[in-house]
Amino acid sequence: MFIKTFPVGAFQCNCTILADRSTGEALVIDPGDEPDKIIKELASFKVKYLLHTHAHIDHIGGTSFVKASCGGRIALHKDDLFLYDNIEMQGQFLGMQTNAPVSPVDHYLIHGDVIEWGEKNRIEVIHTPGHTPGSLSFVSRGLEAKEELLFAGDTLFLGSIGRTDLWGGDFDQIIHSIKTRLITLPETMPVVCGHGPMTTVGREKKLNPFLGGNY
Repeated sequence: MFIKTFPVGAFQCNCTILADRSTGEALVIDPGDEPDKIIKELASFKVKYLLHTHAHIDHIGGTSFVKASCGGRIALHKDDLFLYDNIEMQGQFLGMQTNAPVSPVDHYLIHGDVIEWGEKNRIEVIHTPGHTPGSLSFVSRGLEAKEELLFAGDTLFLGSIGRTDLWGGDFDQIIHSIKTRLITLPETMPVVCGHGPMTTVGREKKLNPFLGGNY
């Protein structure tokens, strides 16, 4: 499997490309900005899905451009549609100008969905509301154990959690999501966060100050 995570845009959102080398099929997680950079990385692949952990502007700003160039089905949780459809409003709130178009959502994801792609690869969908109502996390499972990854979006960070003071945010809810649906995963599982460096489930379970460490 080809796996590449790289920051895009002013907010340095982590965009990830997962591609199956044998079939050429690829997924993009959070194509948030700098679509030209993302499109260049996809030159050798055929995109199946554009997956979104949530619909804040820094995670969806490049989506329509990438779809127009590379195809793929736009997928997110329906509870974040109010954010997705109002990207211009989000930009104005943050003092940013955006010319990003809004392409229709092709597929609404729900908790427990499994996306199969490539040769025996799968993405398991976990609803983790709190940062936004429709925040999702994704567990990627490939042919080898080392290819298991948790994509936590802006729900869980190295030593921190996502902010809850924006539209639809809820502190108690994000803590509940993390405690019941993320740190119950294997402790050795690497975590790709929505911004910043990677961590592991075990590291956050033990040391994240927002979680108390009583596990």
